[in-house]
Amino acid sequence: MSLDEHRYALTVRWTGNLGEGTASYRGYSRDHDVEIPGLPVLPGSADPAFHGDRNRYNPEQLLLAALSQCHMLSFLHVAVKHGVVVTAYEDRAEGLMRTSRDGSGQFESVTLKPRVTTAAPVSGELLGQLHTEAHKVCFIARSVNFPVLHEPTATVQNPKG
Repeated sequence: MSLDEHRYALTVRWTGNLGEGTASYRGYSRDHDVEIPGLPVLPGSADPAFHGDRNRYNPEQLLLAALSQCHMLSFLHVAVKHGVVVTAYEDRAEGLMRTSRDGSGQFESVTLKPRVTTAAPVSGELLGQLHTEAHKVCFIARSVNFPVLHEPTATVQNPKG
């Protein structure tokens, strides 16, 4: 078993000082930039419910995206191992987060809804097995403390006539 380490680094830079810093709760913007060397800057903010900018990505969306991306990449990997040719993949993921009166909160669950298109028919049993295997090897799903559920569907690519 490999114990290779993979380290990741980025910079989050708050850009929301409107002149008085955090002198008051509503007196500053939640805007920030996520900077990763060699990539475009990702504009971030809080969710609009928490005084953020709806035109910027928020951490809750990015956590959901990370889970969805990781599952997709893991699924494609296990599909290859099982000889299943995937020709398209789309996930309409949903997350449930609850907040408490004290201002804290946490995700209670995420449901991934991948729609997989394959070159040839795949049994529901094999499809389920592939999603189970993908979940087991997804780095992000293995790192969170809430359930990541799956509601997969599959279609077969239309043969070109």
